[in-house]
Amino acid sequence: MLAKVISSTVLGIDAYLVTVEVDISTSVPMWNLVGLPDAAVQESRERVRSAIRNSGFEFPQRRITINLAPADTRKEGPSFDLPIAVGILIASGQLSGALLPDTLMVGELSLDGSVRSVAGVLPIALHARDSKIRRLIVPVANTQEAAIVGGVEVYPVSSLTDVAQVLNLPDSRQPVTLDPATLLPEQPVYSNDFSDVKGQAHVKRSLEVAAAGGHNCLMVGPPGSGKTMLARRLPSILPPMSVGEALETTKLYSVSGLLSTNTSLITTRPFRAPHHTLSNAALIGGGSIPRPGEVSLAHHGVLFLDELPEFKRDALEVLRQPLEDGVVTIARVQASLQYPAHFILAAAMNPCVCGYYGDTFRQCTCSAQMVRKYQQKISGPLLDRIDLHVDVPRLAEEELVNFPQAETSAAIRERVCRARERQTARFEGTPFSAMHKWVRKRFGSTAPPPMTLNYSSARQSNSYPSPPAPTTEFSK
Repeated sequence: MLAKVISSTVLGIDAYLVTVEVDISTSVPMWNLVGLPDAAVQESRERVRSAIRNSGFEFPQRRITINLAPADTRKEGPSFDLPIAVGILIASGQLSGALLPDTLMVGELSLDGSVRSVAGVLPIALHARDSKIRRLIVPVANTQEAAIVGGVEVYPVSSLTDVAQVLNLPDSRQPVTLDPATLLPEQPVYSNDFSDVKGQAHVKRSLEVAAAGGHNCLMVGPPGSGKTMLARRLPSILPPMSVGEALETTKLYSVSGLLSTNTSLITTRPFRAPHHTLSNAALIGGGSIPRPGEVSLAHHGVLFLDELPEFKRDALEVLRQPLEDGVVTIARVQASLQYPAHFILAAAMNPCVCGYYGDTFRQCTCSAQMVRKYQQKISGPLLDRIDLHVDVPRLAEEELVNFPQAETSAAIRERVCRARERQTARFEGTPFSAMHKWVRKRFGSTAPPPMTLNYSSARQSNSYPSPPAPTTEFSK
């Protein structure tokens, strides 16, 4: 007897349908699995056999042939355990297959028949909705992740017997639904707040400008001046995420397997701070089957590179394309994929090797050649893509002790939102250049291009004060 079960897997950040075809014939007991399965799929034989027996069903002692179609695309991961087991039970007549044409299922099986969570359920649910599939059977741990997608009935299962109940008695289980709009808070809550930072008013103002216009920024200062502390609070002043941004960011984390079981939707701007020893593939993404890197995990958020000159030069140079285009293209033998990478780059560095060049509290021990060599670790093309270069001096003791309570992130975020709204109204209906279109793509269909400050024209019109005198080679 032949049974066909609809399943799905993820390639990049998008899912595609996989039909699990199971044929059981009267012959010598044998198991054949075809359709370019990887090692994890090949090993499903032992998991499926034990799960079926330990769930109270009979494993057929006949020839079993399983095909994963389309056969020309490599299948990976344990998410096919559940559809393979269900296909065997239906082909052997132990389960009803009446609901199979409108049902998609994914899940990893334990030896006792319980269903474990899998990665990439959100893009699978989105693809199921677009493919007009009515039901989606997922592990309990992935329930919220799949339920935020409307237009599909989500049935959570914890064991193989639960799947049998859904297929044999569909009216006995109620689908789970969630509205993603209700999960987004009006005021997102962040653990780090700008009210914790004393002093550094000009740096806070620079970060506010960066948040309002989506500008990249570089903070230069001695150790202990608060560069990392300020950068960690940058996401707290960005505008709240829209439903589309939240779904797109959650999709990336779901594919990467970084979405926790109690999280259905990422509602706050991501903040990624990788260590300077990371590789190119970890930063941009890669692998035999390309996976998202740090730049994609910072999508719609902030990528913070602390101790910027300590990063490998080739790792920094690969940032040029995502900073320019907002997308990462990874080409491998097996696949060529694109991942979104619209983020604000926040970087921090010391002005020299010892860290005290230009410091008023401690004398620098570096020679001029050492300072120049250290600063030249960062190439000019990369610096050109960083709009704001800010000096972060060390605060005096009296400034730390006697400084009044600082402004909260909520107050700064309100001004940032108003600036975005004014820009939207200012540029509504106007033709956008290529750069403006890129900024619109980066910050949403209604977002305006960022306002850039031209000091030369500003001085002529007396609209803005003159810029501060540079103290390092990176100041502007």
